[in-house]
Amino acid sequence: MVALITGGGRGIGRAVALRLAKNGWDVAIAARSADELSATARECGGRTLAITADVASPEQVHAMVQRTESELGPIDLLVNNAGVAGPLLPFVETDPADWWHVQEVNVRGPMLCCHEVVPGMIRRGRGRILNLASGAGGFAIPNMGPYALSKAAIIRFSEQLALELAPHGIQVFPIRPGVVRTRMVEAVRQRVPVVQKFLDDGRDAPPEATADLVEYIASGKADALSGYVLSVRENWDEMVRRAEEIQREQMYLLRMREFPS
Repeated sequence: MVALITGGGRGIGRAVALRLAKNGWDVAIAARSADELSATARECGGRTLAITADVASPEQVHAMVQRTESELGPIDLLVNNAGVAGPLLPFVETDPADWWHVQEVNVRGPMLCCHEVVPGMIRRGRGRILNLASGAGGFAIPNMGPYALSKAAIIRFSEQLALELAPHGIQVFPIRPGVVRTRMVEAVRQRVPVVQKFLDDGRDAPPEATADLVEYIASGKADALSGYVLSVRENWDEMVRRAEEIQREQMYLLRMREFPS
């Protein structure tokens, strides 16, 4: 089995890569930092491929996928983890180019990766895609507009893909890792009080918690909930047991509530 993980050099991506490699997966990790990728690849051991790539570049994404499948084989699991926080400022103080760059990395990046990987999954009639979302995708957060917007888009994109790819045996999951003490969060907490409060209250999650969730989804246990947001804080077995209720009530989805008619 082959997994491709973007943003795989450090933090959550590194934890996921190490877990999958430990479980016998062949792993390709991609990021912009060659040094971090090399260090993670050495820790993974086995058949691990380190690829320097920017997910915002169509050419580099194409080359990344081609090299993965050429050297390791068809991709069974795609983990779209690469992301940036962007300008942590009120909207009127942001540079439009910086604001848009967040969408280029956090939304266009996963879209490009999926566009490269999905055709092969369709031909084989199987595959799973995990898109790193965030609790920020469900709320408006001061000084975090471009990031919150990008994660809301990822949640909707995942549901849309899950709907379209279900007939082909492909499952898609937006996943919430919680507040993880990554380099990104260290920058964010200084400008976004709600993130600092999560850390002060001890409500942060280790990157290994996301690796646990990826491992669970990769096993196929959560397939009934393709398209629904899964979080590191949830009881996944209980969610699967109540899948029909979740689907009927449209829980764990982005929805607009309206007055009853």
